[in-house]
Amino acid sequence: MQRKFRLTRSTDFKRVRRFGKSYAHPLVVLIVQPSEGSNLRVGVTAGKTVGFAVQRNRAKRLLRAAMQTLLADLAPGADLLLIARQPLTQSNLEQTRAAVQSVLRRARLLPAPDDR
Repeated sequence: MQRKFRLTRSTDFKRVRRFGKSYAHPLVVLIVQPSEGSNLRVGVTAGKTVGFAVQRNRAKRLLRAAMQTLLADLAPGADLLLIARQPLTQSNLEQTRAAVQSVLRRARLLPAPDDR
């Protein structure tokens, strides 16, 4: 994911986590916070409940890869935080992409398939 599409500062992560609206799925949690800028920025995180470092890194790679294909369809002007859940370590890219699409649709950031 390009740097301009990433949340990088811990203060941004904390702000989105504190003031954003969350949408849960068994594999991932999405937290959305409207931003002042015109860019869409995405942060990815995985806590220690996901597993050891190798499993957390795999979960974050899966989430980044799933978001990479969806960035073009998303409207700008929001900060997104994707939080991995433990079952994500056993899922593949297609399952991860479906989970991310599901929470993005519930947050009304991605149009439904019949709206296109």
